[in-house]
Amino acid sequence: MNFPVVGMIGGGQLARMAHQAGIPLGVRFKLLADTPQDSAAQVVSEVVLGDYRDLDTLRAFAAGCDVITFDHEHVPTEHLRALEADGIAVRPGPEALVNAQDKGVMRAKLDSIDVPCPRHRLVADPADVTAFANEGAGYPVVLKTVRGGYDGKGVWVVDDEQQAHAPFLAGVPVLAEEKVDFVRELAANVVRSPSGQAVAYPVVESVQENGVCAEVTAPAPDLDPALSDEAQQLALRIAGELGIVGHLAVELFQTRDGRILVNELAMRPHNSGHWTQDGAVTSQFENHLRAVLDLPLGDPRPRAKWTVMVNVLGGDYPDMYHAFLHCMARDPGLRIHMYGKDVKPGRKVGHVNVFGDDLDDVRERARHAAAYLRGTITE
Repeated sequence: MNFPVVGMIGGGQLARMAHQAGIPLGVRFKLLADTPQDSAAQVVSEVVLGDYRDLDTLRAFAAGCDVITFDHEHVPTEHLRALEADGIAVRPGPEALVNAQDKGVMRAKLDSIDVPCPRHRLVADPADVTAFANEGAGYPVVLKTVRGGYDGKGVWVVDDEQQAHAPFLAGVPVLAEEKVDFVRELAANVVRSPSGQAVAYPVVESVQENGVCAEVTAPAPDLDPALSDEAQQLALRIAGELGIVGHLAVELFQTRDGRILVNELAMRPHNSGHWTQDGAVTSQFENHLRAVLDLPLGDPRPRAKWTVMVNVLGGDYPDMYHAFLHCMARDPGLRIHMYGKDVKPGRKVGHVNVFGDDLDDVRERARHAAAYLRGTITE
């Protein structure tokens, strides 16, 4: 059997779920992980332990792989260019991925192709932050380190110049952005193959708590169809203009005056697309694998009118397995996805999906299950 080998760099839950999606396709997985306890390392048969920041390690890992893809965006850009120079298929490639690695590069690129974004610029020091604030509506201002941030890390909302000192302590460039007056956050998820085929999932509403995605509703309730189409077309245009291969999540602000602004880009399967595992004909994970292997893409349409995904965050109740009995007995339609991670307060350790025709019912069921698994409710 001459089925392809996908080399996945990063051993987190995204790699774990991508591996799961690849099993029915006959896709073989090779994983570069940090430790044997990593989420994906627990389930993938061929695991290499090593440092993704070391070029020799990456070259040795890539041997025998038909394509390299990612669980995260942190592999040094210059290493990915070296792998491509070696003739290795890297998808998404370094010229695309750098826009997810470096927020300054991303903003400059999106500006150059006329993508609507919050007002922004790189700032040199706290005084420059005040100058940026005075160029617009004043404080508060959002500050972001250009590299390394995720799940709310590397992001500050500051109310004055004194508070603006903290982001500069990291010793990396800092991006200042206006604090957008938004109604809600949306996400447009698309997948693009090397041949240029692309598909778009329904635009979803995402709810963030302390910088972490807590809940996703697909499709976004009460979203004007014209704005939904605009968001999908914008995401598809970004994927094409940046030459992205694989899954792209475009995180958006829906403003009070009826516009959409691009907040962040992620070039891998994304939390806002986890609902597709059970709520779409083809999941984001399967379509990402299809794309990086240049296979025809699968149908992105929803299976039900509504799907709600709620993240299971760690709390003070470490033994989640025994909570399954209650959740499964109470709701046989519930779909639970756990990541094999140790429970720590606030850590993403799983998620639940519920789908159906009644949004209020679907949302209540998903929230109840996630809260029970976390231990914040006991009935």
